[in-house]
Amino acid sequence: MELSDDITSLKGIGDRTAALFRRVGVCSLWDLLNHIPADYSKFPEPVKVKDIVPKEKTAVRLTIRGTANTLHVKGLSILNVVAEDETGTVLLSWYNMPYLKKILHPGMTKVFCGRADIRRDTLSLTQCQMIDPGEYESFRGQLTPVYHLTKGLTGKTIEKAVRTVLGECCFPEDFLSDEERQKLDMPGLSESFEKIHFPKDMKEAAYARKRLAFNEFYFFIRNVRRLRDSAQKTENAFQIIENALCTRFMETLPYELTNAQKRTYEDIIKDLSSDHAMNRLIQGDVGSGKTVVALLAMLTVAGNGYQAALMAPTEVLAIQHMKNISRAVKGLGIECALLTGGMTEKEKREARKRIEEGQAQIVIGTHALITDLVSFKSLALAITDEQHRFGVGQRKALSDKCNGKMPHVLVMSATPIPRTLAIIIYGDLDISVMDELPKSRLPIKNCVVDRRYRPKAYSFIKDEVAAGHQAYVICPLVEESESSDCENVEDYTCLLREKLGEKVRVGMLHGRMRPKEKDAVMRDFSEGNTDVLVSTTVVEVGVDVPNATVMLIEDAHMFGLSQLHQLRGRIGRGNSQSYCIFMDNSKSREMNERLQIMNSTNDGFKVASEDLKLRGPGDIFGFRQSGELSFRIGDIFTDAKLLQLASDFADSHPFLGEEETDISNEKYGLAYLL
Repeated sequence: MELSDDITSLKGIGDRTAALFRRVGVCSLWDLLNHIPADYSKFPEPVKVKDIVPKEKTAVRLTIRGTANTLHVKGLSILNVVAEDETGTVLLSWYNMPYLKKILHPGMTKVFCGRADIRRDTLSLTQCQMIDPGEYESFRGQLTPVYHLTKGLTGKTIEKAVRTVLGECCFPEDFLSDEERQKLDMPGLSESFEKIHFPKDMKEAAYARKRLAFNEFYFFIRNVRRLRDSAQKTENAFQIIENALCTRFMETLPYELTNAQKRTYEDIIKDLSSDHAMNRLIQGDVGSGKTVVALLAMLTVAGNGYQAALMAPTEVLAIQHMKNISRAVKGLGIECALLTGGMTEKEKREARKRIEEGQAQIVIGTHALITDLVSFKSLALAITDEQHRFGVGQRKALSDKCNGKMPHVLVMSATPIPRTLAIIIYGDLDISVMDELPKSRLPIKNCVVDRRYRPKAYSFIKDEVAAGHQAYVICPLVEESESSDCENVEDYTCLLREKLGEKVRVGMLHGRMRPKEKDAVMRDFSEGNTDVLVSTTVVEVGVDVPNATVMLIEDAHMFGLSQLHQLRGRIGRGNSQSYCIFMDNSKSREMNERLQIMNSTNDGFKVASEDLKLRGPGDIFGFRQSGELSFRIGDIFTDAKLLQLASDFADSHPFLGEEETDISNEKYGLAYLL
C-alpha cells in the first residue's frame, strides 16, 4: 500500500464513502494523513444525572429502564429509550440507528457519553456513545481526535482509516537525518503523523504539528528560491519606457494618486526598463488602489506596442475588471479583450483571434489565458493576483506564448504581511508595499458584540437594505458539524430568510458549490439582485460591490485577525458609511480582547503585526486561515518563528537539481504548494 494510492484502496471504503471523503478534501492516503484533527476531546469524568450540565459533553453511568421505541419523522428514524441512575432519568436518542433496539435491554448498565441538552423540559443525550463501564475506565483522560466532517462521514470512520494507513503504509525515507532532527527538536516523519492523530496529550500533539508545519515551509521555501534563481537569469526581452499614454490617463482621473501608488509605479517603470525581466509583488492593503497601478503598467506596455494580460481569480471579477478598465481607457485608442470559460464558443474564438492578431492590447480573463488554445502576438506583461501565482510550469507556458521570451510578471496581493515574513515567502519577487489609502475612503465603523446583539444586528441589516444597500453575513462552516457548534451557511441562510422577511432577498455562497453556481451567486449580488449574501470565507478575495455597507461575521473568534481584516475589506468600497459587526461567541475574555484590535483599527499592516504578536504555539487549532497563502498545517502568523527556522535551514543546505527537487516534493506529498 502506497501513500499515493486512492482512498478506495482501503478495505471497507467504496465509491459512496470515498465521495464523502472527497467532500472534506481527502482523495489519496496522503490526503487522509494530512486531514489532521481540528481539535481533541477527552472522555470526561462520569457524573450523576443531577449534576449534568446542558450543552456540555457529559459521561454518565445509566441503567436502561423499559423498552426502546422507534419513531419515523419525515424519513428520519429516531430511536428513544429512558435510562436512569439513583439521582434522575435521561432520555437517550439516536437518529437512523434502528439496529440499536436489539442491543438496548431493560436493566442493562453502560456509560453513555455525549452532549447533554434539554428537549421539551426533558434532559436528553442524543447520538451518544455507549461504552462498558470497565472499558470506559481505560479511556478516561485519553485524547480522541475530532475531525472536520461532512454529513454521512463520521469521526470513527476517519479514525479507523488513519490507523490502517499508519499501520500498513511504508513512509519515504526522512529527508532529515537523526542529527538534524535532534538539533531542530523534531520527531521523525511517520512518528509525526502518528502523534498528530493520536497523541497522549496536547504537548505531544504540538510537537508533532511542529514537524509537519516545518515540512510545508521548508519545501515551499526551496521552490521559492528555485524560482528566484531562475528569474535572476532571465534577461529583459521587452525593454519598456514610460510614455505619454499614461500621462493622458492620469489626467482623466478624478483624484490624485497617493504617494504609495506613485512610488510603486516608479518601481515598475525601473523594472520594465532594466536588464532583467520584472518579477515584482505589489503588496497593498484592501482598497489601497493596486488595480489603478496595474492599469498604469498595462498602459505603459501598450504604449510601447506590446500586449498586457490581467488574470483574475474568478469569472465575475474578470468581467468587472473588463467593464471598469474598458471605461477607464475609453478615448485613449486602446482595445481590450475578455476571455473566460463562461463565454460561448463563438465569443471565445473571436476573443482568441483578436488576441493572436494583436488587435487587443489589454487582455483580461481567468486562468484560461494561459491554456494552449490562446496565443499572443506580443505579450510583454502578465499581471496576476496571488491565487494564480506563476510556478515553473506556468512561466514556461508564458514564455512559449512569446516565442521563448519571458514576459514581465507582476503579482498583486491584498494580504498584509510583516516585511520580515514577506521577504521569506516572496523570496523570488521584488516587493513594493502600498501602505496608504486614498483620502476619499470613509473609515469602516466596527463593533465587537456577543449573541445577545443579534436582534439589533438583524434590524440594522434590514434598515440598510431598506435604504438601498446590501450586506454580507460570514459563517465559518458550510453545514452543521458534529465537531463544532459554530454557525454554518446552510442553516443560517434559512434563519435569515425567516428573520428578515420575504422582502429581503437572501443568497447563499460556499466553496463546495460548482464554479458556475458561485459565479452566478456573486453576479446576482454584484448586480443588486440579492440583498444579503450568507457566505463562508470564499468572498475573502472576490468581486467589488460598492453598494455593500454591512458585514456581520459570526464566530469571529474562530478566525485569525488578518483573515478578519481581509473579509472586512469586502465593504467600505463605496461612498456610503460602512459597518463591520464581529460576533464573538467564545465567552472568552482573551478572545474578546483580541477582537478589540479589529475594533480599534482599519490598518491591515497594524492588524497583521498585532496578530503576529498575539498568536502563539498554543493557538494550533481552530479554523484554518484561508485565502492566498494557505497551508494545510502551518500558518505564517502562528508559526512565524518556525517559518524563519525553515528558511535558515534551507539557506544552510544546498538545493538539489530541479528534476530531483520535483521528485522530492512529490515523494513527500508537498507538490500542492508549487
